[in-house]
Amino acid sequence: MPNTTSLLANFRRIIKLYDTMLKPVCGHYDLTQIEATIISFLYNNPGKDTAADIVELRMLSKGNVSRAVESLIQKSLLTRRQDTADRRRVHLSLTPDTRPITKEIETVRQNFRQCIFAGFTPEEQEQFHLFNERIAENTKKTSKEAEQS
Repeated sequence: MPNTTSLLANFRRIIKLYDTMLKPVCGHYDLTQIEATIISFLYNNPGKDTAADIVELRMLSKGNVSRAVESLIQKSLLTRRQDTADRRRVHLSLTPDTRPITKEIETVRQNFRQCIFAGFTPEEQEQFHLFNERIAENTKKTSKEAEQS
């Protein structure tokens, strides 16, 4: 059984590696790390297209996401549209100008996966995916229970 410190350190190392691998894209397109993260998130998560989705699923600060979204809109990389059923919800969309950025991000994502899964068989990668989903469900369930108590 892995100890908690090791587990948390590995999660942080994984995130730091991805952020480090994304830095050249940030430099090439004059983006902040969070702007690149938002573009990556919207590109990789169809249907999850609100600032609230980004805050919840990437566990980023609401204020930081809000500022980055405004910056991306000013750079003509994002557009927003109000939800027709719930006017409080605002959907974000990548503009065609992000295509070269998302292409580079996709390359980074593929390299990242190759790095972290080096030496894993396809079966082991699938097992990891299943275990990761179970850990995520356990975490969500426990978090909801903790919030309600």
